Amino acid sequence: MFRTLFLVAVGGAAGSVLRYLTSFLVHKFYPNAFPWATLLTNILGCFLIGLFIGQLQKHQMADSPLKWLLVTGFCGGYTTFSAFGYENLSLFQSGHNLQAMLYISASLIMGIGAVWLGLFISQ
Repeated sequence: MFRTLFLVAVGGAAGSVLRYLTSFLVHKFYPNAFPWATLLTNILGCFLIGLFIGQLQKHQMADSPLKWLLVTGFCGGYTTFSAFGYENLSLFQSGHNLQAMLYISASLIMGIGAVWLGLFISQ
């Protein structure tokens, strides 16, 4: 258990640092109102989680410590949108289209609503 937590923490720290650097560099070169850094982070995170999971499965290492380090830790620290993308793709691939659409809709609507509620309560 301690080893798994350690791997998640190390991967999460690296992902968080990369997220900061991505945001810093994008804002340095593209300083405007559109959230380019978040978009880039989300798309890159989705690519990376697909790459990591694909390679782990290809080499029969889907349940290895690398999964905790790279998928849960690194991708989770970089962006949870990657997990969202992977989970929805898995739902679509397994024929659970309605569940995927509900998950997407609920995440967007409730997520934006939760941000609004948090801001409302804090004021």
